[in-house]
Amino acid sequence: MKQSRPNIILINCDDLGYGDLGCYGSSVNKTPAVDRLAAEGVRFTDFYMGSPVCSPSRGAMLTGCYPRRIGFGSFAGQWVLFPGQAQGLNPEETTIAGLLKQAGYATMLVGKWHCGDQQEFLPTRHGFDRYYGLPFSNDMGRQASRPGRPPRRQWPPLPLLADEDVIEEQPDQTSLTERYVEQCVRFMREKRRQPFFLYFAHMHVHLPHYTPDRFLRQSENGAYGAAVECIDWAMAVILDELERLGLKDNTIVMFTSDNGSRARGEGGSNGPLRGTKGTTWEGGMRVPCIVRWPGRVPAGSICSELTSAMDFLPTIAHITDQSLPDNTIDGRNVIPLWLGQAEAASPHGAFFYYHMDNLEAVRSGPWKLHLRKQDEIVSALYNLTDDMGETNDVLADHPDVASRLQKLIDACRTELGDAAVRAPGTGCRVVGEVANPVPLTQYDPDHPYIVAMYDKYDAG
Repeated sequence: MKQSRPNIILINCDDLGYGDLGCYGSSVNKTPAVDRLAAEGVRFTDFYMGSPVCSPSRGAMLTGCYPRRIGFGSFAGQWVLFPGQAQGLNPEETTIAGLLKQAGYATMLVGKWHCGDQQEFLPTRHGFDRYYGLPFSNDMGRQASRPGRPPRRQWPPLPLLADEDVIEEQPDQTSLTERYVEQCVRFMREKRRQPFFLYFAHMHVHLPHYTPDRFLRQSENGAYGAAVECIDWAMAVILDELERLGLKDNTIVMFTSDNGSRARGEGGSNGPLRGTKGTTWEGGMRVPCIVRWPGRVPAGSICSELTSAMDFLPTIAHITDQSLPDNTIDGRNVIPLWLGQAEAASPHGAFFYYHMDNLEAVRSGPWKLHLRKQDEIVSALYNLTDDMGETNDVLADHPDVASRLQKLIDACRTELGDAAVRAPGTGCRVVGEVANPVPLTQYDPDHPYIVAMYDKYDAG
């Protein structure tokens, strides 16, 4: 039975860099399944996440809003959410899942959530019928201390959740991706006769790297390459299952990453881009994005217009004939770009780069103006068309461009705020918060954990 509305699969990797895939130039990681997805769809070259770190990035993608707008700029002074923290995604916000659930879609999240671990903030409170995965990063469990440094703060045992229940503590991370893929396949089979939304949020390639031996043995790029190739294996299974179920032609598959790679001698790559995860250089926020929709998205196409993960919600709303949320959102419907329509252009007059609550840069067209880098005030202008690596500051040659971009900065500070200049922002909404937060787990020395302490001390 052919559905009129397409199934939607969103695959979001963790810390995967711009240069980590074969179709984005990697020569050390083998990614034939993801490369096939690009060959059958559209590959975006100028696609951005709303933040260079995971919690605000994921909140922005799910709601179509800059992190500052939804109170996700920072969390009690932290970059991301931690176990047992009081803050989380406000239940009043509309997510992609909530939008599609209202449209009659079956919805499921498999993998990393990281938008709050208190009951009020869990995926099942944000439009997902079902959830299976880790509520935060895979380094936020009981983990070995780093050699030569004071003992690392020990979090409670890492919880694996099914819906809102902890079903395992300190799971074997080596097998976790395989368990995630099994859950994805089960969901697609169960819901194949109705439209479904599957959000698969990988734990890879976030530190520490735990991968099956098969990928370690075949990797030419160490543990990092093994994690990338595990992602590719998962993609191959999902694409194969869509074929088996006869759902390929009526399923949109979107693939991206929550921020850039750490890329500090660990095997990751942001390709020609400057900077890493956690920075507002291009390498921190410009990430891979591929969209496949057979018969609609031209196969093998490339889009170099500025787009963002915040565009997913309004674009999906358009495709499924759903009304946008009453609250202001920052994403735009980019279906003309997906479909490769002649003369289609980015709907974004500007894109703003925030580090926590500080506005650090703006892009408009090819131009990017930097204002600060964390505690340092900077002033630099780059033409990203000519210089995507941000190596040649042309501010002195284009003061008129800098002046125009400064006006965009001023308007953004009024709307979304900028803590660096104590601008509160008139368009910001409140983060979700509970009065008495508690961790999902507590360490019990008598519990039969399969992994009492993760033996790798790497942290992301």
